[in-house]
Amino acid sequence: MGDDRVKEEALRMLGLFQVLPKLVVFDLDYTLWPFYCECRSKREMPSLYPHAKGILYALKDKGIDVAVASRSPTPDIAKTFLDKLGIQSMFVAKEIFSSWTHKTEHLQRIHHRTGIPFKSMLFFDDEDRNIEAVSKMGVTSILVDDGVNLEELRSGLQYYYSTNSASSNTKQSD
Repeated sequence: MGDDRVKEEALRMLGLFQVLPKLVVFDLDYTLWPFYCECRSKREMPSLYPHAKGILYALKDKGIDVAVASRSPTPDIAKTFLDKLGIQSMFVAKEIFSSWTHKTEHLQRIHHRTGIPFKSMLFFDDEDRNIEAVSKMGVTSILVDDGVNLEELRSGLQYYYSTNSASSNTKQSD
């Protein structure tokens, strides 16, 4: 499925939910792309998981901000790859630094930078420990097995809706 078809399907999916997150945060390694960037060279041309770019464009089209939270020890390579993929400017925040805090410091920095409350965020990551720690902050967090895809997005939106619909009956854009 090409980027445009993924984007169309993601937009259709987003339209099904009355309550949407204001910000979706993605890990990089094994969430947006299928590798650890510290094992790669800046000279290489990276690739995203097949659905990642379409999902990012759909979120932006729907007015939902996107951010990156990565514990990569090579932020220079990660940022180079985001640039090579043409998606660096899509993110309202890019917190890429090595840390033992299981992404909590990353999400705190994103919150301070954007002003978006934790309960209005949806987070995708491939590591249990990050999901557990960030969930305790009040962020709806989804564990991905093989990169972000339409099914993971659907699961995340459903979980976000189920945990936030009782407190808010208006759409994110209202």
